[in-house]
Amino acid sequence: IKEAKEFVKRWRNRGDEKQDTHLFWIELLQKVFEDKDYDKHIQFEQVADKIEGGNNYKDVVINRYTDHSVLIEQKSSSLALDKPEPRFGTMVTPFEQAKHYDDLSAVNDKARWIITCNFQEFWIYDMVKTGKDLYTPVAMLSLVDLPKNLDWLKIITTEKVKPVFVDEVAVSSKAGSLVGVMYDALKKRYADPDTDETAKNLNKLCVRLVFCLYAEDAGLFNKNNRKVFHDYLSQFDAKGMRKALVTLFRVLNQRESERDKYLADDDPLLASFPYVNGGLFEGDIEIPPFDDEIRDILLVQESLGFDWSVISPTIFGAVFESTLNPETRRQGGMHYTSIENIHKVIDPLFLDDLKIELGEILKLKQVNVREKRLLNFQKKMASLKFLDPAAGSGNFLTESYLSLRKLENTIIKTIQGDRVLGMGFDGDADWIKVNINQFFGIEINDFAVAVAKTAIWIAEAQMFEKTQEILLSEKEFLPLHEYDNIKEGNALRMDWNDVVPANELNYIMGNPPFVGHQNRTEEQMRDLEIAFYDLSKHGKLDYVCGWYNKAAEYIRGTNIRCAFVSTNSICQGESVRILWEFLFKKGIIINFAHTTFRWDSEANDKAHVHCVIVGFSYTEVFGKKLYINGEAIPVDNINGYLVDAPNIFIESRGSVLTKGLPEMTKGSQPTDGGNLILTQEEKDYLISEYPQSASLIKKYIGAQEFINGGCRYCLWLKGISPNQYKNIPPIVERLKKVADFRTKSPTASVRRDAKTPSLFTQIRQPSDDYFVVPQVSSETRKYIPIGYMSKDVICSNGNYLLPSATNYMFGILTSSVHMAWMRTVAGRLESRYRYSPAVYNNFPWPDVSESQKQKIERTAKAIMDARNLYPNSSFADLYDELTMPIELRKAHEANDKAVMEAYGFKKGMSESEIVAGLMKMYQQMVEEDAQGKKAKIK
Repeated sequence: IKEAKEFVKRWRNRGDEKQDTHLFWIELLQKVFEDKDYDKHIQFEQVADKIEGGNNYKDVVINRYTDHSVLIEQKSSSLALDKPEPRFGTMVTPFEQAKHYDDLSAVNDKARWIITCNFQEFWIYDMVKTGKDLYTPVAMLSLVDLPKNLDWLKIITTEKVKPVFVDEVAVSSKAGSLVGVMYDALKKRYADPDTDETAKNLNKLCVRLVFCLYAEDAGLFNKNNRKVFHDYLSQFDAKGMRKALVTLFRVLNQRESERDKYLADDDPLLASFPYVNGGLFEGDIEIPPFDDEIRDILLVQESLGFDWSVISPTIFGAVFESTLNPETRRQGGMHYTSIENIHKVIDPLFLDDLKIELGEILKLKQVNVREKRLLNFQKKMASLKFLDPAAGSGNFLTESYLSLRKLENTIIKTIQGDRVLGMGFDGDADWIKVNINQFFGIEINDFAVAVAKTAIWIAEAQMFEKTQEILLSEKEFLPLHEYDNIKEGNALRMDWNDVVPANELNYIMGNPPFVGHQNRTEEQMRDLEIAFYDLSKHGKLDYVCGWYNKAAEYIRGTNIRCAFVSTNSICQGESVRILWEFLFKKGIIINFAHTTFRWDSEANDKAHVHCVIVGFSYTEVFGKKLYINGEAIPVDNINGYLVDAPNIFIESRGSVLTKGLPEMTKGSQPTDGGNLILTQEEKDYLISEYPQSASLIKKYIGAQEFINGGCRYCLWLKGISPNQYKNIPPIVERLKKVADFRTKSPTASVRRDAKTPSLFTQIRQPSDDYFVVPQVSSETRKYIPIGYMSKDVICSNGNYLLPSATNYMFGILTSSVHMAWMRTVAGRLESRYRYSPAVYNNFPWPDVSESQKQKIERTAKAIMDARNLYPNSSFADLYDELTMPIELRKAHEANDKAVMEAYGFKKGMSESEIVAGLMKMYQQMVEEDAQGKKAKIK
């Protein structure tokens, strides 16, 4: 943003086409977008092929990707971008001039985008659009607004342009909403709306109707009558539409040779529908009687009121599936996926390598050699096979298919461009080799299976149309290819070889269900027992882990590469030691990974969960990458914590690894049914009625009070003589309730404690002041709030306490170094940090000099002093990233610096690098500890 603002200052109100074009665009690429390789992608005054007369040069061409070039027509700042100029014997606007160059360029040189620019404005044209829409800019940006519109101009540096996705999301989401309206209206008309049989029929009906709506708008049914489905049904009133659909579905499932030979005479419109094939319309289904509302929804809102041909099948599958009952989705752990997040999986898994390989082939100068290599590369793509064992609505499979077909279209376009000039070109040949039968899936929900198949058919239709545009061909898409590769079933109980033999497969990817171990159903627990037949300690693992072990077993002895999206808990806390130690012993290797990020969906009820992506196989992959905040970092090894460090596993250690430190414990636990705990009002009432009770009450602080403020109290009767409270009826009554509550407990030790109702069941209150560390804290905080507490304040079991507190210990524990360790090895409660003594016990402390220790003591005290400047603010206020006071932030930064220096860590190290360094220290300390124990035994 800063560089963009400087760029605006330098170029505001100036710019000459002849003198400044080169410098302007080089600065934009090099300084604003920080493109170090800009000179490899930008050309100035490129010859425009086959132009006669006039200006024969394209001003600027930026070509970074095989199918993503940008053509720029540059004008001086004094020329308006809608003003025509004399060119080619006529008057043309800057866009018309650029389009003229583009129209006559070779096919593989055509622009994906055209930008007209006069230094003060950028008008962007989307060359995918047609007709009048092509001549309307999709964006008109001013230079002064450049800093806030950088996403739009990213089309010159990346093929993943956010504004392009936005339109697809909006359109596809609207399509999903329309399906939901239709679904609800139809369901009400069934005789038995709530049965499983009705649900199956309704699901199939919705899938068929959506395909018909898409097919008519995309011209698959009748290129001359884009509304043939509407025109056919509009002949009938509501009462007749049920029978009309039954008849239409039967006709769509019949080859022309199988149809009534007099059908064209009886109903020419019905006879004009093509044979669809693929099993989509096979078999009769129960269709309820229509009413006027349903007729209006289908014919007016959905057919006439919406263009189904422009939906994104990848996104649409998810929003279509969102018509399912929310409870069904939640129990299944189903979460939907944006296109951007799908590419976080498939790009490093296979797509990046394919793009690089294709890019190298396209650089070849000799046409014959290039064509041979392109055809071989196309065969290679057509031989690849993919499996999603948690396919859902098929969005991973659909997007993978679309991505391969886009590369294939680049191949076809390039070969066509070479051949057009003299070698001849057969536009009717079957140039498409990549096909949907390369893609396999497993999905437990029958409706999702139907949606996934439909989404893939729609994707196939859309890409077929784009290929026909390249070939200038008018071949028909229908009938559909047979496609039964997505199997309905429980992936954790199935043999995946029954779907596709492992020796035929190349890649596995997907987004298995997100269900925490504490939320699993009995069926899901049984699923994991089956999936982890060879691991007895799987009880604490999340449901998604079952897919990892199933994949590990399935791909054994192959070169198959896998990548799954997962809840980040599988790479944190105890799960790492259970899951990844087990998988690593089998020989699994992590090839790439995305560290924790928020996983957004495209569904109406957007799911926000914190996820990781893990790519793995049994074979080493050259160039391992760790993606941190979207940036790919080359690494030597990726361990189970997703850190570039050795494959170590943090133990659930019962004592502190660094010698000489106090033991961390939970606070005291009442197990009292709430009867030993008092609110402010209850405490005030008790003291007002029985002043002698004041000495029996102490402040009581849990994580909620410690972080957010407020206060509770407790009856603290340890060491108190009974005669001090036996004559206080409210206290005696409370103790009776405590005894009764404990007597009914299923835990034997608690039942024994019913004999001592005046005491907490677990007393760990220290005799001196201590640190409080809350068990659970928000993941949005950079620092977990840690603080001193008086020995007279009772610490609840919602916190951990650390006695013998010193400023030096505080400085280390509240530092960014300790927080980085915590974020990696601590568990999670949902997405919040869940601290435990294992985090503290295993944390490697630095070996500091006395001067370093004193410096940390000073910076620690400065943090305390900064907190004290705001006595009325809670830790929640002080440690919110938006409201943290500047004095506190600076104090923490100074403390972080002092602690980093004590560890010998360099300034500017990333959190991942810090954790890697700590893990190496940990490994060394564990080895030394083990050697020390061996020496003692000897």
